[in-house]
Amino acid sequence: MRLHRRLYEWVLHWAQTPFGSIALFIIAVAESSVFPVPPDVLLIALVLGAPARWPWFVLLCTVGSVLGAVAGYGIGALLMEAVGRPILHFYRAEAQFEQVRTLYAAYDYWIVFVAAFTPIPYKVFTIASGAFEMNLAGFVSVSLIGRGARFFLVGATLRLLGPRIRPVIERHFDALTIVFVLLIVAGFAVLRVLQR
Repeated sequence: MRLHRRLYEWVLHWAQTPFGSIALFIIAVAESSVFPVPPDVLLIALVLGAPARWPWFVLLCTVGSVLGAVAGYGIGALLMEAVGRPILHFYRAEAQFEQVRTLYAAYDYWIVFVAAFTPIPYKVFTIASGAFEMNLAGFVSVSLIGRGARFFLVGATLRLLGPRIRPVIERHFDALTIVFVLLIVAGFAVLRVLQR
């Protein structure tokens, strides 16, 4: 926990430097495959520091995260034993990885979207997508939609509501994203019922 807190503070300090945008992109790339701290931390700080630039920060974060997801996919597809398993072991995610195998069989692209949008450890799913040979174009597409929606929601909310919403987002971000996904699922369920 102490190491995680120090990494969190290290990520956050980049908002006070001229290299905030570059750091956001690099952290977004790394988090999708190996790094433990989500880029949302820095995204929030940068949007609050320069609200008019929020679309640029969201774009950087999204593109970086999807590139990192492709790297994670490559680890799973080409380097599973040499690199993928040690990463999973480091995060104690071996059991999660086996659960993901079952989820893939049942939900395919939907599970990648949910992982991309919510606090579920995305790196487990990016590596698993490569290991389980998910179609790369489909993987990139759902990653782009899921990650883009997540970062857009953070950036747009901060831009509209300003600094006063920051404590709420930081405190309840996990719950908010889960509720949002549940609303999407409920919406699709209602549409399916209405189409019958």
